Amino acid sequence: MTSPNHDGVFITCAVTGSGYTAHKSEHVPVTPSQIADSCIEAAKAGAAIVHIHVREDDGLPSRQVDKYAEVVDRVRSSDTDVVLNLTAGMGGDLVLGSVEQPLPPAVEGTDMAGATERLAHVRQLRPEICTLDCGTMNFGEGDYVMTNTPAMLEAMAKQMADIGTQIEIEAFDTGHLAHAKDLVSRGIIPEPVMVQLCMGIAWGAPDDLNTFMAMRNNIPDSWTFSAFSIGRSQLKYVSLAAMAGGNVRVGLEDNIWLDRGVLATNGALVDRARTILEAQNYNLLTAAQVRDNLSLTRHG
Repeated sequence: MTSPNHDGVFITCAVTGSGYTAHKSEHVPVTPSQIADSCIEAAKAGAAIVHIHVREDDGLPSRQVDKYAEVVDRVRSSDTDVVLNLTAGMGGDLVLGSVEQPLPPAVEGTDMAGATERLAHVRQLRPEICTLDCGTMNFGEGDYVMTNTPAMLEAMAKQMADIGTQIEIEAFDTGHLAHAKDLVSRGIIPEPVMVQLCMGIAWGAPDDLNTFMAMRNNIPDSWTFSAFSIGRSQLKYVSLAAMAGGNVRVGLEDNIWLDRGVLATNGALVDRARTILEAQNYNLLTAAQVRDNLSLTRHG
């Protein structure tokens, strides 16, 4: 049976991420209970999907399955319906030793894991969606490289498909999108296809209009896409992504500010996005409608 084609836009809230933001804002959730509360807050404000990372107690990024499990259990046992999207980007962090002696890699900041280990939390918790960072790139500054080889991406995509979790391709540059299209054409990423255009992150695709439209115009018509930018451009991209025919992502993973000098919460960012979209007469999709559109299965 064909799923209903709901006419509207959905909001994803990326509630915490893995960047060094926890010490910059007291509103960035760190503990599993704080992250779960932020997910519920975002959903009540209008987010249909929450994108989840977890952190260690000191705010640094984590891959601990028990932390994911606590977040997921708290959200699923609440009275708030929201689609769960767990990151699978962790475990591809490479920091070279130095410009003169790149090997061995630096211990601090390097976290390289195999495909099966990177998906341990997805396999156990079976969220509706998980992410696949579709490429390698210089990310930020120094000697850090976001590392996702073609073989690693193929292995992870096959495992995601076997688990039955919808893959959200994260494309940080034009080559990532081209690679994703190749994986889809070879049946490694199954239909329906979902892609997130990640703009403005050094040194991926800049968030200028020409680059964004080059990315957007290379998305096949049958794909569902969202787009976001980081920092001060995040809320501008709410309008831009929707006007381009896509969906919207906001949240403290990508931006900690609501207004000049005013630190945001996840709920406030979603509420601002909702205000922008409703003022332009967009219909906001619920979690249930997103599940219908993408044929997602709610577990737990």
